Amino acid sequence: MTSSTRMVALGFGTFARADRIYALERISGDERGERSRTRVWVEGVAEPLVASRTEATILRDMGQGAAVAAPELDEALDLAQRLATAAEAGRVDLSDLGRRARRLLASTTRTAKD
Repeated sequence: MTSSTRMVALGFGTFARADRIYALERISGDERGERSRTRVWVEGVAEPLVASRTEATILRDMGQGAAVAAPELDEALDLAQRLATAAEAGRVDLSDLGRRARRLLASTTRTAKD
């Protein structure tokens, strides 16, 4: 089986062919949960499937591991910029920064559920 015909697990016993997946969207906010991590658009399926796996894990399974680091790096740089700006202004909200850091770490950590 070539990488283009590789089957990718989406969770809940659902699989899609790697060459049929054309878009992934991270679910965020109140919609995101243990069983709702990523919307997956598959060629021939009208509505996106909801995967219990992260987009990073799905991309790795598709053989696209090089594409994974960019969103997390962007988020980490944004977090660093917010911290620097808040520190210069003398109003660092540690609760908010801690929450953002935990969310960023959670999105980059591979767990047994992935």
